[in-house]
Amino acid sequence: MPIAVVVIAIIVAVVAIGVAVFFLVRHLRRQHVAKVLEQREDDQVHYAFIINPSKPQANERRRQIKSFCESKGLKQIEFIDTQLDKDGRACALEALGHGADVVVAVGGDGTVRTVASAMSGSGHAMGILPIGTGNLFARNLNIPVDDFEAALTIATSHGSRKVDVGRLSLLDDPNEDHPHAFMIIGGVGFDAQMIEETDPQLKKNISWLAYFVSGAKNLFTPKFKADVTVTDAHGNTHTVDGLVFRTFMAGNCGEIPVFSLMPSASYDDGLLDFEIIDTTGGLLGWANLFNDVVHQTITKKPQQSPLSTNSTIEQMQGVSAEIKLEKSALAEVDGDMLGRTRHILITVDRQSLTVRAPESDPAKASAAAPASAAATASGTASVSTTAPVTVPASAPTSVLASASRSELGSAPKSPSVRASVPAPATSPATTPGNSNLNQSR
Repeated sequence: MPIAVVVIAIIVAVVAIGVAVFFLVRHLRRQHVAKVLEQREDDQVHYAFIINPSKPQANERRRQIKSFCESKGLKQIEFIDTQLDKDGRACALEALGHGADVVVAVGGDGTVRTVASAMSGSGHAMGILPIGTGNLFARNLNIPVDDFEAALTIATSHGSRKVDVGRLSLLDDPNEDHPHAFMIIGGVGFDAQMIEETDPQLKKNISWLAYFVSGAKNLFTPKFKADVTVTDAHGNTHTVDGLVFRTFMAGNCGEIPVFSLMPSASYDDGLLDFEIIDTTGGLLGWANLFNDVVHQTITKKPQQSPLSTNSTIEQMQGVSAEIKLEKSALAEVDGDMLGRTRHILITVDRQSLTVRAPESDPAKASAAAPASAAATASGTASVSTTAPVTVPASAPTSVLASASRSELGSAPKSPSVRASVPAPATSPATTPGNSNLNQSR
């Protein structure tokens, strides 16, 4: 049997298992959210609903919102539609100007990120009513994507959490007047090409799976070369000159349907997870990369599969990254195209956005439940904290910062590595992983 057929069969089997697990987890989350909603109280304030009218269900959702608010006695509500020349950011600023206390994004990830761009740092809460294709940020926050009334209850009741907002600036575009916010992932290279060439109609028909179809068309496009500087949580800079890669991504959260792209990414730790992906050897390299993603999805750790030979997923956490490309490349934020660029700066605003969410920390809450039950049974108390962890200056910031490219098994590219180590500062700990962004101490 040809190797290609075996590889395809394995991939199909893994995807099928992943889909089954996904639906099981979704069912359990729905049950959990239903219990949480029973304990929430309505918040009688001024709401502004920012709606993307291009969504097929927009008009129906508008009627549903009006009916829901009437039943709850919420009298101060207004609707503002996004337009081609008026995105969610402009609409949110208008809503705040009208005196809105809570601004609710009604749309997909694009609407959410543009509304968040204005709401970040405003001191006002933001709600999310997902009616898009992927709704990835809502999924990461455990906001129901298939129960609109439940999402409405969350958006209009007490219960919020602080989250980070990523920012991507095109430094070589003279027309840019503000950095572009992203809640999930911003990137340059293959991921942007894949999004750019995704058929909109196919996306409507098969949802996020349409991205895989577009990705297959770009498997053998030329790689990218750039000088990359990452600043870690301690203020240390890690620079690689002449880095060659398929894609460079910065993640605020890394969970997508079925797979985990960045297992260590957390949307409230004040850090971004930077991921550099490369492949060699044609289809074998891409098959290895798929295996890597499956491996870290199962292990929940930012590490490659021990079976990988022709792929590289290098990861490190930090507060900023500057990318100077040899040739212009497409950039994107949360699936929205920003055009071509050669000079990018990526930063993060720590816990600058208040979002109405089902609970304070969905992932930790679900993980802590068994531990809490065990502690109760044994008569001991369970204590949790969200305080930053202090890391000694002498401790390695990350395995990423000291692992060489040859150790990772990728093809030699002979990058020039430079590092700058300033005085240490107390900051959140970084998570070990793999990277060629070497550090000299």
